[in-house]
Amino acid sequence: MYSKIKSVVESKSFVNFITYLIILNGITMGLETSKEFVASFGLFASLFNTFVISIFTIEIVLRIYVNRISFFKDPWSLFDFTIVAISLVPLSAGFEILRVLRVLRLFRLVTVVPQMRKIVSALISVIPGMLSIAALMSLFFYIFAIMATQLYSEKFPQWFGTLGESFYTLFQIMTLESWSMGIVRPIMEVYPLAWIFFVPFIFVVTFVMINLIVAIVVDAMSIINKEEEEHIVEEVHVAENHTNSELAMLREEIAELKSLLKANIKS
Repeated sequence: MYSKIKSVVESKSFVNFITYLIILNGITMGLETSKEFVASFGLFASLFNTFVISIFTIEIVLRIYVNRISFFKDPWSLFDFTIVAISLVPLSAGFEILRVLRVLRLFRLVTVVPQMRKIVSALISVIPGMLSIAALMSLFFYIFAIMATQLYSEKFPQWFGTLGESFYTLFQIMTLESWSMGIVRPIMEVYPLAWIFFVPFIFVVTFVMINLIVAIVVDAMSIINKEEEEHIVEEVHVAENHTNSELAMLREEIAELKSLLKANIKS
């Protein structure tokens, strides 16, 4: 019984079924944002949602049965368990927010698609490096926001009237959204040398800092790929050593059989 359940849970067809179910559930959740769809097919959507929750619950129970205590040691399994547990909480008074949080169920797609899981693992592994860059960027933003507020708050209070507004305006400039014609050129009509302030800011924050984050993520992905390759090579070597040992045992058995045949022939 245990081996049958384990083979079903770990089978590719079962994983594909769960994947397609998550995708289909995501489509229905998107359709439920339409009032016309809810008015016409609300009952069917509710029944399908109940069916999805039931299947996910059965899947989690089977995985716990198969993996036992190791299930709760795996972060991805705990993530799946939490998402399904949130979906099982009744939508009664005081739990209305869970109606919105049930959309988090779609994040289960990350756990069943290996490539997505690899990307998320890479992002998690680079959090310390990204925090260092974020701290440096925050310091840079803070210094430039103070300078911008002091320089341009009098003439352009809508953009630099307060420190918070300066932060937001500099963030918009960092994204390169309407930074030239929308913000910098109007300022340069009053302060012709304003480009001396904005061009270095854009160069450092947009082109240097952002590319540093990208470089860290790419480096983490390469490290994960290298570890996977090393693991595959190690498995191949283990299989090769096992095969060689079996061949050696077969040779010994064949030699023993030959010696027995020779002894029988002589006798």
